[in-house]
Amino acid sequence: MRTYDFTPFARSAIGFDRLFELLNAGSKETAEGYPPYDIIRTSEDSFRISLAVAGFKSSDISITAQQNLLTVTGRKADAKNELDYIYHGISAAPFERRFNLADYIEVESASFENGLLQINLIRRLPEAMKPRRIEIRTAEAADHHKPAKAA
Repeated sequence: MRTYDFTPFARSAIGFDRLFELLNAGSKETAEGYPPYDIIRTSEDSFRISLAVAGFKSSDISITAQQNLLTVTGRKADAKNELDYIYHGISAAPFERRFNLADYIEVESASFENGLLQINLIRRLPEAMKPRRIEIRTAEAADHHKPAKAA
């Protein structure tokens, strides 16, 4: 487990504290790889997280989206009729997976089929954040827009 010192960057980078904390937290990930997951870019501004949750039903799983954090939790409902397993290889252990989301990333939808939980994410930038073209006016055009002087 390694912790990085971002002090040299912090001297000239204002407001990036959260980013530095995320980088350090990422190196300390304690989840033991369960459930396994994939993160897929489906287009420039959309992504999909696929979690392999075999043995769980959709009612056993909850998805919570907060600002910049997506939490997926799984807890098997207590089975009243316990089965007599000879071998129990499919994990039913409770889990919690957390995904840090960038600004303006939203959960668009979620689906569950064949033991795979699919969470679709989309980046929705506000209009003010999108690139926009700025018109460059010439001196002549600027003169036409000045109000006429009163005599």
